[in-house]
Amino acid sequence: METRKPKILILGTLAGGYAGADSTGQVFAEYPANTYILPVMCPVMFPPEFFLRAFEHGIDGIIMMYSGTDSPYKVEADGTAEIIRKTYDLMKKRGIDIRRLRLAAICTVCVKPFLKEVNQMEELLAGIGLVKAELSAQPSSIAA
Repeated sequence: METRKPKILILGTLAGGYAGADSTGQVFAEYPANTYILPVMCPVMFPPEFFLRAFEHGIDGIIMMYSGTDSPYKVEADGTAEIIRKTYDLMKKRGIDIRRLRLAAICTVCVKPFLKEVNQMEELLAGIGLVKAELSAQPSSIAA
């Protein structure tokens, strides 16, 4: 029986994380193939329920990569931190390990930090397993 590798979703802002992923690709650096990168304008666009739905649909780890306090959007740093805090509260209620969601400040040329974040998430997920085990222990509270 083949077991699947944990799925990692990166939400990378165009001004930070996504550009860092692009720089990583330009130098032909390798990172786990089970990593999916989604370009986004600003992380505050995603309500806490988005993250829970992603976990329910088989994403095992999420890294929100943004430009942190260097963001061109004033609300981004504080707003994103607040959304992640609210999401952690919901994750705890659902029995989901909060280490599955990480916030990382990545610049446009941050190849090494990008790789470090992805590899750390890969190692974490190898240790704690797939999210479905945590979700099966609790009934769903998120409406489809």
